[in-house]
Amino acid sequence: MESDKVIQRHYADSLGVSSKSIAVQSDNGTGESWEAGHNSEVIMYWSLSVAIFSIGGMFSSFLVGFVGNLRGRIKGMLMANVLAVAAGLLMGLCRMWKPHLLVISGRAVMGFYCGLASGLVPMYIGEIAPKAYRGALGTMHQVAIVVGVLLSQVLGLDFLLGNDAMWPLLLGLSGAPSVLQSLLLPLCPESPRYLYIHQGREEEARKSLRPPEGEYDQTADPRGKMRRGRRKEGEKEAKVSNPVRWIFYYSTAIFERAGIAFPVYATIAMGAINAVATLVSVALVDRAGRRTLTLVGLGGMCGCALAMSLSLGLLVYNYPWMSYMSMSAIFLFVCFFEIGPGPIPWFIVAELFSQGPRPAAIALAGCCNWTSNFIIGMTFPYMEMFLGGYVFVVFAGLLFLFTIFTYLKVPETKGKSFEEIAACFRKGRKEAPAENNGTTTAELEQLKSSSDA
Repeated sequence: MESDKVIQRHYADSLGVSSKSIAVQSDNGTGESWEAGHNSEVIMYWSLSVAIFSIGGMFSSFLVGFVGNLRGRIKGMLMANVLAVAAGLLMGLCRMWKPHLLVISGRAVMGFYCGLASGLVPMYIGEIAPKAYRGALGTMHQVAIVVGVLLSQVLGLDFLLGNDAMWPLLLGLSGAPSVLQSLLLPLCPESPRYLYIHQGREEEARKSLRPPEGEYDQTADPRGKMRRGRRKEGEKEAKVSNPVRWIFYYSTAIFERAGIAFPVYATIAMGAINAVATLVSVALVDRAGRRTLTLVGLGGMCGCALAMSLSLGLLVYNYPWMSYMSMSAIFLFVCFFEIGPGPIPWFIVAELFSQGPRPAAIALAGCCNWTSNFIIGMTFPYMEMFLGGYVFVVFAGLLFLFTIFTYLKVPETKGKSFEEIAACFRKGRKEAPAENNGTTTAELEQLKSSSDA
């Protein structure tokens, strides 16, 4: 994006890189400087600006359970929003001191916030959503992410905010959604499962279950709804690593390599397709099921990755029409990702685990996700340097393995209780001897597990 080059030029200014190299005009007269982006010191700080976001998410993802249980899901999200506002101010006011240091600091704080939010939000949605709408509401978390990505891509155009005068505002606006969320969250009910199971506040849990109008619904009694069964927690599910992340990290460069005339606008078109495909997933997830959509998505992504490698490899042999094939493969790759592997891992962990271990499971899955993003973001340029267009064969192999694992190990959770999901895990394995009734009753009272969580 143009905004990346603008920010790198200001990094060079702040670092004292020769003004001659910054002022060099490109052949087309646009005034873009490529020298600043090739300076080793600028590259180091720019790479740190990109990587520090994922590092912050890696560390904070371990705190999701602690923050969510400390004062509740709502207050946990409100506390996290303070970090987002602080990060937006650091980046928005970066010209007041050294831009490269303030932007890196802001990105680190924003990454820390996103690590918390990416766990707290799906946890909260999974605990308050009715079973019939759990998938669609869980997918809305991903919808918000992709719409934000698309909006940032559009605002990053040079004639909007991606220019020398407005780029700090572009970065500072990243804290604005948290301000809006802070105004709306007090209107939302606290998780009744948190209130009853963790706090023992039965009356407040009843009020959280009360519909906006009408009398209290006895069928939603938390004691009946939250204490029906105990899940044997022997299986662990981690989030699928985010292989589409490298598409967005280096989308413009990939389109340039493919010979696309206007790679920036192709990247924005990819963001729009990303948003539309996520909305399709919202409509399908409670009909087709989580497992089916994930398998379709992973299989389609595997095929598209192979097509990208083939098309980019043949471009070397002067087959210009292959540029269209590569662009189509990238767009389809994003579509398959958002149909299943993109949104579903955010909430399926909450469905696979009961109330007790759920925060820890979400924290572990979030850490896997952020660690994968960091590794991909840092290693992809070097992989591409050594393998060229065939770098996507590596991702195709990983996607094939993910597809096999999902087919063999991941159960369908659509409309199922914890007992039914646990039965899917136990199928084909020898059962442990049944525990005596007294022990089971005591554990039920301690865990107060929810079969409808």
